[in-house]
Amino acid sequence: MDRPLEGIRILEVAQFTFVPAAGAVLADWGADIVKVEHAENGDAQRGLVRVLGLDASKAGSSFAPIMEGPNRSKRSIGIDLANPEARPVLEELIRRSDVFLTNYLPGPRAKLSITLEDVRAINPKIIYVTGSGFGTEGPDADKGAYDATAFWARGGSADGVMPPDADHMAFMPSGAYGDNIGGMTIAGGIAAAIAGRERTGQPSEVDVSLLAVGAWATQFSVNLSLFTGGPLPKVQRKTAAPGNPLSGSYRTADGRWLQFSMLQPTRYWNEFVTALGLEHLVDDERFASMEAIFQHAEEIGGWFADAIAQRDYDDWLEVFASLTGQWAPVQDGWDLGHDEALVANGRIVEVVDADGKPQKLVASPVKFDNAPVKMTRAPQFAEHTDDILRELGFDDDKLIELKIAGAVT
Repeated sequence: MDRPLEGIRILEVAQFTFVPAAGAVLADWGADIVKVEHAENGDAQRGLVRVLGLDASKAGSSFAPIMEGPNRSKRSIGIDLANPEARPVLEELIRRSDVFLTNYLPGPRAKLSITLEDVRAINPKIIYVTGSGFGTEGPDADKGAYDATAFWARGGSADGVMPPDADHMAFMPSGAYGDNIGGMTIAGGIAAAIAGRERTGQPSEVDVSLLAVGAWATQFSVNLSLFTGGPLPKVQRKTAAPGNPLSGSYRTADGRWLQFSMLQPTRYWNEFVTALGLEHLVDDERFASMEAIFQHAEEIGGWFADAIAQRDYDDWLEVFASLTGQWAPVQDGWDLGHDEALVANGRIVEVVDADGKPQKLVASPVKFDNAPVKMTRAPQFAEHTDDILRELGFDDDKLIELKIAGAVT
């Protein structure tokens, strides 16, 4: 069963990445996702044409990765939720869905009559899911957020990666970084709620906040701070981990980096120093114990850094290919998109865009039955409105009437 959510219908009333990313994961797992977009403007994410100073789409191409990633394999319908003429369409969608998924804030949800009570009045068995900035309770329940604020800054990650003498705040390593982690978390919560409803017959109300996801990601530090009774001391991070030169990062001759995490240094010592061309250190009794290595860590780390700085990144990838100790190259997005392990495991997937051209996207990380992910491109704005309305039982005359009234697009 490589698509365990086959037959599950999700109604997504959301935009940007955090909650739509959950829909993308669920679509990878086999669910049918109907994405409701604003009847005139669509998902606000469609307007983000420049990201990180780059064009998010190419001239003449329908494919925009910032939209495709969190929206692949969905169907899109344009609905003016504020238009009373559209209400029968929305209610029929709710009636036929297993899950209602949204990131609208409490105020707009109440105004549009899509609160838990409103939705459950139409479909008592529906699972109601919100992705929020700060949770459904407390003083910030009505506040909006993005992952840069709630997940990264307030959630502890930004502080955790900054050295004590930082003169600027560290930003997320990738756009939508917290959103995609949070979306995966929402998807897991929905899967659990589906299993619970199957077992008990009772639908759940699910909320995942960016702040809570951020706290979970940094829980090592949070838990330790709570235990020790105050903020953890800031430590100046060096190339190697304190006391263990076989666990740290080293720079290559061409300015790239390699990360080593050999937490049992004596086990890998001979193999590692041989790979570095430091054969004279093999079976060196000065470093025969973990304590001895730790005692001379700074000196040893200098030797390792000097050795690695003599050769380029690609050369070291070949040298370390058969190394049994734990290590990894520090990869950028281009490297990762061609990573042999990801490709071999079907985590980089080819889709055909609206122009008929092949493109590639990252698949969600969960793999079922060793089967490839069945993925299609993201829908164009309101691409499936007519098809969905006909599925709901609206004839062509009613469809035209709804469009004239501005209820649907």
